[in-house]
Amino acid sequence: MARRLDYSARYPLHTTEELYAALQSRDYWEARVAEMRKYAPNNEVVSLDVTDDGIDVVLHHTLPREMLPEIAQTVMRKDMVITRKESWGPFDHDETEGKFSASIPAGPGSLTGSIRLFPTETGATMRFSPTAKVFIPMVGPRLEQLMLVNLVDLFRAEQEETLRYLDNQTADKSV
Repeated sequence: MARRLDYSARYPLHTTEELYAALQSRDYWEARVAEMRKYAPNNEVVSLDVTDDGIDVVLHHTLPREMLPEIAQTVMRKDMVITRKESWGPFDHDETEGKFSASIPAGPGSLTGSIRLFPTETGATMRFSPTAKVFIPMVGPRLEQLMLVNLVDLFRAEQEETLRYLDNQTADKSV
């Protein structure tokens, strides 16, 4: 049985237009990946494609096996390479929707979800709705819960980096 949650990243004082512009910028994605290198050294932006139809980005996160929780080490025999994809539709009337996925070669499960960027009275919000599914009897539910808990930590760290990036962009424009 898959597990699901919702997480909202709030960006007070920033518009959806500013956030969407950041999503289109290679500098933004490189800043996010650089921040993630503090937690795991081998992360990279594989590709970023921006068209009239939207945005597609592919990231690689490599977690050394010894950094994985014990329960995950029982399943993973080498470093975990996570390929993460995000796709955003075109920006339309101050909002957009997207989807994301994360996959691990020979991994025992899946992680997929949707994202919605929309305006609020104080700024903008990105709402993530991930679903984790692990296909291993007995430990599957515990691994699914572990994936979602770690995903919330990742979303928080990315939210902080996004706020830093947007604040720097705003400061650069006012100089």
